[in-house]
Amino acid sequence: DCHQYTNRSCEECLKNVTCLWCASSGRCMEYPVQRVLPPADLCELRSARWGVCWVNFEALIIAMSVVGGTFLIMLGVCCCCCCCKKKSKKQVLRGSLPDKDDERAAREREKRRVRQEERRAEMKSRHDEIRRKYGTV
Repeated sequence: DCHQYTNRSCEECLKNVTCLWCASSGRCMEYPVQRVLPPADLCELRSARWGVCWVNFEALIIAMSVVGGTFLIMLGVCCCCCCCKKKSKKQVLRGSLPDKDDERAAREREKRRVRQEERRAEMKSRHDEIRRKYGTV
């Protein structure tokens, strides 16, 4: 029973892990397990102590938020670095082996070149016919 440690020390109260110490009122009470944070009418966050006496809930929430945010940022940076590293490796590999887009572009260039040569030959033959017709050969 946590109430027996009321008006004693925080350390005595928190020896039992189910107890919550309210520093402003000096009360020791059962931790309200139905809620994550103790309600303000029970004890303010800056006065509430649980587990250890030297950190209050307000500081604990801020510290956990900073640590969690830092962890998420580091995780994001690591993921970006890994993705960039994989892309650069793929580009190095692509340098030695042509990929499908490069092959397709080369085929299209070759088709255009062949069509252009055919048109040139067609135009040359037409011009030669006109020259022969009018006797300017």
